Amino acid sequence: MGVGQGARSDHLNADQAFAAYERVRHRLPPSLSPSLPAGASGAGCQRLANLDALADDIDVFLLDAFGVLNIGDTAISGVPERIAGQQKAGKRVLVVSNAAGFPHGMLMEKYARLGYDFAPEDVITSRKATLQALHRAPPMKWGLMATESLGRGDIEAFDMDYLAEDAAAYDAVDGFVMLGSAVWTETRQSLLEASLRANPRPVYVGNPDIVAPREAGFSIEPGHFAHRLADATGIEPQFFGKPFGNIFDLAFTQLQESDLARTVMVGDSLHTDILGGQAAGVKTALISDYGFFAGKDLAEPISVSGIQPDYILQQP
Repeated sequence: MGVGQGARSDHLNADQAFAAYERVRHRLPPSLSPSLPAGASGAGCQRLANLDALADDIDVFLLDAFGVLNIGDTAISGVPERIAGQQKAGKRVLVVSNAAGFPHGMLMEKYARLGYDFAPEDVITSRKATLQALHRAPPMKWGLMATESLGRGDIEAFDMDYLAEDAAAYDAVDGFVMLGSAVWTETRQSLLEASLRANPRPVYVGNPDIVAPREAGFSIEPGHFAHRLADATGIEPQFFGKPFGNIFDLAFTQLQESDLARTVMVGDSLHTDILGGQAAGVKTALISDYGFFAGKDLAEPISVSGIQPDYILQQP
């Protein structure tokens, strides 16, 4: 999952959020893992206490942020120490997060404040994947969904205008980039859909998350608005971040010659972390006590989705 910089939606619960992901499965990558038999409920997952229990079988840890490293602005108890222990033992530990809303420098400051010691190049985000695609695209004027108060860190090189309530601003750009939805509104969504119906253009989605679990309730993330946009206009957005392969390509470039059979993606979401890890060809571990499924029975969502992780960890 990302870091929850979307619009707040306290009325949305985990069951509704899970159903929202299931409705858009046709836009998500297929899993490379064998299909589950009818009625499978996660019985084939190896259940372990925490990350330390994986140390004998895993050399590379790819860690989601929310629900694995932190809840909001608080580190999950004991995890900074466990991560430091794995790093000291020679394990490679990378953050792989759909954190598109924050400039990279802000994320690094946050992780340091929470007690983590990651090299900047080992924090792989959907923002980085989006920026790579933008650098490869022809020069264009972009309309930007983002929180202006967070600044233009990492995006200074691009011709981008923040989108608000001026309809003319939507019509004046060559394409759209959706990084963060904290200040996005229904009015802005309607203006974007109307502009794209009249003149179809590219849409880059820097955070495929539909929701992100917070301390109370869920935040609505850019993926929610992107899928609505696709349904309303017929335009297929380009997604960057989990579960799509572009973010894993960045991680593998950083890892170089690592053994995928001894690499694990650890996260709290079946449809982003686990599906993404499976599609990328690595092992997967789902956190049960924090994040998306905190306090929920995992049997039904695993059965319904057919997405079964290799491991279920009680805690990160």
